[in-house]
Amino acid sequence: MKAVVLAAGQGTRMRPLSESIPKPMLPVADRPLAAHTVDAAIDAGADEIVLVIGYEGEMIRNYFGDEYRDVPVSYAVQEDQAGTADAVNAARDHLEGPFAVLNGDNLYDPAAIADLFDTCPAVCAIEVDEPSNYGVLSTAAGRVTKIVEKPADPPTNLANAGAYAFPAKAREWLEVSESERGEREITDVVSQVIDAYDVTPVTLERWLDVGRPWELLEANEWMLGELERRIDGDVSDGATIQGNVVVEAGATVKPGVVIEGPALIREGATVGPNAYVRGTTLVGPDAKVGHAAEVKNSVLSRGASVSHLSYVGDSVLGRDVNFGAGTNVANLRHDEDDIRFTVKGERVSTGRRKFGVVAGDGVKTGINASLTPGLKLDTGATTLPGETVDRDR
Repeated sequence: MKAVVLAAGQGTRMRPLSESIPKPMLPVADRPLAAHTVDAAIDAGADEIVLVIGYEGEMIRNYFGDEYRDVPVSYAVQEDQAGTADAVNAARDHLEGPFAVLNGDNLYDPAAIADLFDTCPAVCAIEVDEPSNYGVLSTAAGRVTKIVEKPADPPTNLANAGAYAFPAKAREWLEVSESERGEREITDVVSQVIDAYDVTPVTLERWLDVGRPWELLEANEWMLGELERRIDGDVSDGATIQGNVVVEAGATVKPGVVIEGPALIREGATVGPNAYVRGTTLVGPDAKVGHAAEVKNSVLSRGASVSHLSYVGDSVLGRDVNFGAGTNVANLRHDEDDIRFTVKGERVSTGRRKFGVVAGDGVKTGINASLTPGLKLDTGATTLPGETVDRDR
């Protein structure tokens, strides 16, 4: 079965992290987000991957190439972001026979994707507490009878998880009309399949739609939590490594460092001396954690640097960020309310009691800068030495 992986969107809710890198290529543990989706499809038996690309698509091509894990990879370009059905329709020339569709910015329970492929036609669903926020499946006698987008009175608590296995006939139904949202929706294709076939609901044990920066943090918490201890890099005898920690070949851990897993120290990264890394932290390729710095439950992208005597907690740092010595990130409100963050100009709840800073590529802080909870620093932003930053910039 061919698997179509949708990876064309701009990821505007993920900004500033997605300003120069497509959201599906943001780091989740040891590989880009989309690679977890592609791996799940290959593990489920996909014999070809079709990646639908658009925004910064060359970065995706360069990563996956023409073959990934011995499985051929093809590409289709979605010229305009006109909806999920439009994205799949961009790949129609590659589709012969049954095909699966997966979102390249979602994390899926791999076992359920295997079940999805085996029971085609099928739709993945997950039980949620507030189904009115999602597309919702109605079922009867073990079959999907209807799919409704964000109903006011949900018939079930089964949310559409955006993974589908379609019969070959569905290729003819991809050109759907625009919805009220002005998009061509894949759920309209699903409705036609439901009318013509017995469609099986496949329930996911776990699923995550990675659309906003704190969900990227959650994605890393999930995947780093599945690490098995492996020490291939240069670790000083004076360092302490506890729990499931991976230190990749080419990484350096200096004397006096304490790393509490799960944590991943990637190739070319340097930690220490006398640094403390804990709480599902990713230290990306060529990143640096300096002397007596502490990093907790955070993502440091390629080339990011947390200089000596700094603290970074519950934060996401883009590529080549440089936090000057003594930079401190606050990650908890005094009233312990959920941290709010700006998404597309609106302050929204992250649903997290602890959340620090999201710094776009190339951000630089002056020495002894203080950064308040839920702060967004756009690509290339700077702060003054000793400055307290309590507004996005």
